[in-house]
Amino acid sequence: VQLQASGGGLVQAGGSLRLSCAASGHTFSTYAMGWFRQAPGKEREFVATIIWGGGSTYHADSVKGRFAISRDNAKNAVYLQMNSLKPEDTAVYYCAALRTNHYYTDPKKYDYWGQGTQVTVSS
Repeated sequence: VQLQASGGGLVQAGGSLRLSCAASGHTFSTYAMGWFRQAPGKEREFVATIIWGGGSTYHADSVKGRFAISRDNAKNAVYLQMNSLKPEDTAVYYCAALRTNHYYTDPKKYDYWGQGTQVTVSS
């Protein structure tokens, strides 16, 4: 299973970015996909997750109402639309996959990880 994250960059506070995660090497109809982030000196934290089959989503309180996770089954891709970005959103963002039909916010539960994409929000 390979995951390729992309779409990071430098943006001003209040701006938007859309992250993409392309998945390959397996059929993802029974997988949950997640986005996590890790800022310098901090632990990796949960951002959002989506159940591949049904499309149900769950977002961390810190991003609820600003970020939205979505998927495109035909492309085996997952997205993270990030709006109203804040400097505290600055981090390396990772996509991850887990063969389950349930939500998990603990990064230790996830089996597969992409390489990460840097998001920097300037004030």
